[in-house]
Amino acid sequence: MDMTTLFTMALGLQAPWEVKDLQFNPEGHRLDIQIDFARGANFQCPDCGKPCKTHDTVERTWRHMDFFEHSAYLTARVPRCKCDQDGVKQVNVPWARPGSGFTLMFEALAMMVIPTMPMNAAARLLREHDTVLWRMLHHFVDESLARVDMSEVKEIGIDETAGKRGHDYITLVVDMLKKKLLFAVPGKGNETLKAFKADLEAHGGNADKIKEASLDMSQAYVLGLRESFPNAHLTFDRFHVMKVLGEAVDAVRRKEIKDRPELKKTRYIWLKNPSNLTANQEKRLDSLQDANLLTAEAYRLRLTFQDLYYQCNHNDASHFLDEWIAMAEASGLDPIVKAATTIKNHKEACCAGSGAGSPMPSWKGSIPWYRQRRPRPAATAPPATSSPWPTSSQPNSSSTYPSSGRLQTDRRSGSPGGPCVPPCWPEAQPNLHARSVSASAVTTARRTETKARPA
Repeated sequence: MDMTTLFTMALGLQAPWEVKDLQFNPEGHRLDIQIDFARGANFQCPDCGKPCKTHDTVERTWRHMDFFEHSAYLTARVPRCKCDQDGVKQVNVPWARPGSGFTLMFEALAMMVIPTMPMNAAARLLREHDTVLWRMLHHFVDESLARVDMSEVKEIGIDETAGKRGHDYITLVVDMLKKKLLFAVPGKGNETLKAFKADLEAHGGNADKIKEASLDMSQAYVLGLRESFPNAHLTFDRFHVMKVLGEAVDAVRRKEIKDRPELKKTRYIWLKNPSNLTANQEKRLDSLQDANLLTAEAYRLRLTFQDLYYQCNHNDASHFLDEWIAMAEASGLDPIVKAATTIKNHKEACCAGSGAGSPMPSWKGSIPWYRQRRPRPAATAPPATSSPWPTSSQPNSSSTYPSSGRLQTDRRSGSPGGPCVPPCWPEAQPNLHARSVSASAVTTARRTETKARPA
């Protein structure tokens, strides 16, 4: 088998196309492959598909995938056929798309490389100019978007990401059911959602069919959602809600660190969940257990809030959130109170993210000290009628504040439809109701003792 026949088979060429010549330049690291067609060959008209005779030819060159470490190029005489119906038309070659200077194989390789790295890095790897690769990328993106069908889109997720340093944002809209990107546009806020609505309708979608929307707590997005998608039920995603609380905990730490030097270099301890702490961070956290820190109180409230996402239904989540807000407001910690006010103003959207009934993760060993409410002398059990929860005779059983300070609901009666008990709380815990205390009473006692404590 000679080399031309070998390369004809390797390139997948079929009659009338074949490799006629090979020219290799080792100094220039370049391989040129000359392709031609048999004399007297007929070609199909690109418009009507009828076989036509060759009218004339024009020579063109395409960049192909590298031959080892050497650049490879295909050069061919591209015929123009004369059709009785459509006139003179240029024939489409099987190894490249019309108008492209690259083979389909090279473009496929480029489309695999480009998403994995910055465009400049991809250009260096492929040894092409980045503007050429941008044009290639835009072609395939536009081609793919033209085929997108949004007629079945009903649930969307909206978020922004930074395009580069500074206030340069890109709004992304995804299909929550198919986990697929639907739309991306520079900017953030109301105008971006109007642009998505126009694009949705241009691809067969209907704004009235959007029933669920998950987004962050940006008022601009909320306004845009109400204007462009009036039937969408708003849900604030868990990440952004917890981000608000994380920032509040860090604000408490920043304020307290002026008087409590032991809080230095502990920022990321308070921003993590206990299960994500390193061994050194766990030791550092345990060393602060007797310090009676306000930051620890804020941290406990942040951890307690996460139980919202493990309530069985929306009704339980609403009751849970009411009690958590009351406890946060009674804490007297300004950043926590501000965060609680923000959550309170968007209560329904925050509760919408709960109700899955997922099991809580189990904590190793006993309940850690930073999740416990240590008893205070002034704390007294509230009267039975003062509980904001329904009485045990109602379908939803009562809730209590256990000694850990974690909001918990009682499901031991097995009544249907009642709130869930996270599995990390042992069923054998004695006198759970007897040791329940009012959140406001405990917090007031803690604040009083803190002020009376000598510096």
